[in-house]
Amino acid sequence: MFMNDRALLIAKYFIARNNKEKKGLTNKKLQKLLYYAQAWNLVFNNKKLFNNDIEAWIHGPAVPSVYAKYKSFGFNDINEKVDEKDFQNLKKNEIRVLNAVWNIYGKYDADYLETLTHNEEPWLKARRDALPYQASSSVIPPALMKEYYGRQMAK
Repeated sequence: MFMNDRALLIAKYFIARNNKEKKGLTNKKLQKLLYYAQAWNLVFNNKKLFNNDIEAWIHGPAVPSVYAKYKSFGFNDINEKVDEKDFQNLKKNEIRVLNAVWNIYGKYDADYLETLTHNEEPWLKARRDALPYQASSSVIPPALMKEYYGRQMAK
């Protein structure tokens, strides 16, 4: 169903997890989970989960197409029913990464995750000379994500 937009499929996976566990999932938090899912999948599975670009926005990494889809929720939790049959095309190793990302980062709120990403090299490098409150559509390179989080894992 979402073969054209795998980032949306991954977003729906996190929405489904939140529907069950009620940890809270705003659009801003969802954007950070997508970012960490992409980063850690690059490290553990050596490939991208989705082909959508992740941009270094003011409030942290964001996937513009997914952000636009859930923009209407504003600062409220995303409230959407999800058909879990859509996840049958995800590979087991991808689901392992998604579950790990949810278990590690899902307990935090959007503001904490924003602060976290703002202190990590990929977002900082992608923003380059942009001022803190200056809009940016600079893409965070997947190679930089893989390299940085690979180094974090090695520590």
